[in-house]
Amino acid sequence: MSEDTAPQQSAVAAVGERTIGILDHIGGLWWLLAETVRWLMIAAVSKKVRVGRVAITSQMVRIGVSSVFIVALVSGSIGFILGFQMAPPLDNLGSVHLVPNIIAVAVLRELGPLIAAIVMVGFAGASIAAEIGTMVVGEEIEALEAHALNPVRFLVVPRVIASVVSLVCLSVISDLVAIFAAAVMSKTILGISWIAYYDGTVSQVGPIDFLTGLAKAAIFGLLIGLIACGNGLKVTGGAAGVGRATTGTVVQSVVAVIFADLLFTVVFYALKLF
Repeated sequence: MSEDTAPQQSAVAAVGERTIGILDHIGGLWWLLAETVRWLMIAAVSKKVRVGRVAITSQMVRIGVSSVFIVALVSGSIGFILGFQMAPPLDNLGSVHLVPNIIAVAVLRELGPLIAAIVMVGFAGASIAAEIGTMVVGEEIEALEAHALNPVRFLVVPRVIASVVSLVCLSVISDLVAIFAAAVMSKTILGISWIAYYDGTVSQVGPIDFLTGLAKAAIFGLLIGLIACGNGLKVTGGAAGVGRATTGTVVQSVVAVIFADLLFTVVFYALKLF
């Protein structure tokens, strides 16, 4: 190997190793999803297998209920910001009355589920990864397996279900708070009456806009739950490994949510659901 070709080969090897690692991680998430679905199907047809209602409820409280205030705060702020940012250019066009229409579309289709998902990533996703990673470091996962208890059934399934259900509920809260905050701003600053704001919102959006947003929220919750649990189960290297898993969960979840949102938008546009 000559000195000129050594750097190029090292770069190619690094890219190949990184690509293999990404594909391996994606494959692990697919396996985790398949195992989660398998246990849910078994629980649906067998009375001897339960996924644990208490565990699901406790995770929903920790993931969803604890995030309500943060989601409401962020969504309300976004509602105010949208109104303030759109009012000047629309006023120049003599169309300031269209502020409710634009905000309703932006919030129900995109911002409501997206805000709730990003808040959940930082608030709950990292916590799930750290919690499961600590169990791995403390050999609690091996203890479960030694007692013939499947870690996916007892740890992953409740957290994934809680993530999906919680994010759908948080998305609804995010939608309502953002629209209400924008309505308050429009009433106090722009002089748009409550009735005019309501009429503009209802005339612009329909049930399909709300339902597509909820569909996005469900998939976002599934991605966050799987990524957090997957990174937690793969922890190696003690406390440092837990930190890497937590950081990786936040980055990967945000990227996955954004790409999923992009894919949803393209599909919905192609199906003429907008």
